[in-house]
Amino acid sequence: MIVCVHSRRARPTLRLLAEDLADGWESPRPRRLLAEGMLKSLHPLSELPHPIVRKAAESFGVRAADDHFVGPIAASSKLPLLEIKTAQWRGGVWADRATGVHWLLVAGLAKGEHQDHDDFYMRVKRECDKGDPSRWLPTAEDQRLLKQETAARLVTEWELTVQQQVLDALREVHGGGSARIDIHHPWPEQGRLALLTLTVALVREPGYRADEIELEVAPVSAYAGSNISWQLTVRALICLSPPEQGWDRYKDSYTNIAEPGAWSARLAELEKIVTARELAESEAGSHSHYAHREHLAGKTIEGRAVRALCGAFFVPTQDHGRLPVCSPCQERYAELPD
Repeated sequence: MIVCVHSRRARPTLRLLAEDLADGWESPRPRRLLAEGMLKSLHPLSELPHPIVRKAAESFGVRAADDHFVGPIAASSKLPLLEIKTAQWRGGVWADRATGVHWLLVAGLAKGEHQDHDDFYMRVKRECDKGDPSRWLPTAEDQRLLKQETAARLVTEWELTVQQQVLDALREVHGGGSARIDIHHPWPEQGRLALLTLTVALVREPGYRADEIELEVAPVSAYAGSNISWQLTVRALICLSPPEQGWDRYKDSYTNIAEPGAWSARLAELEKIVTARELAESEAGSHSHYAHREHLAGKTIEGRAVRALCGAFFVPTQDHGRLPVCSPCQERYAELPD
């Protein structure tokens, strides 16, 4: 069983977003996504553009030593809530001791010297005296979204680590040579994921000067052909050379040929990306390609590369109808029997 370590950073519940925060938003988008049920697009919930949500995340962050809040809410007699406030907004944060996650359970405005019926403190007291504040606790859907966010965060951190490892290897071989990269699974307890071998050859022959690069991907048997293995491959290739259609493939070996000095130049670019803790982005191809229908099946959804008739590999995720057709592909397609 995979055990994810959740961030302790305070996050709102779906009930709070729908019922307590009818106004005060800096953008209408979160309310629209919530109404349309597009919950995954709300990630990460702790960064939604509302002052009390932002205050909660600031008050209960990554390190417990940095927590800062007003104190326990005295009116909350049945549920231990910690008070946060920003301007007129007030909020109650509950700490889930089982997971270490902090939840913004209830929020509202301070009104009428705390005598107004809609005042935040009056509402909390009324719920504890005559209602059931446990209904504010995170639901199964809240927990599901938390797990999704945790998985996404761990994968992003893993991809950043992979980029650093590829950078270190490229720094070692950009002038020629070979280096191995031992890659572990995003979930550490799963152990090794794959072994990458990066090789750069500087070819200097009469009439031909080029820097050739090869990336060999050798996943452990348990992950051969898996989505996570493919995600690793894509991340490594993008780090080395972003153009999607610039690589040639034979089994689990990927090669690329560039002008002399190209990999040294890419090294400098990748160093800036890694230092900024950003993920390198791919560059879409400039031509549409023909491919066998059976090769395309499922690949658009999975994001996997297929071989075109011209021999190039591409990921069929674009609207290729808007791109000029690859001439070699068009010629070979015309030669196929009806």
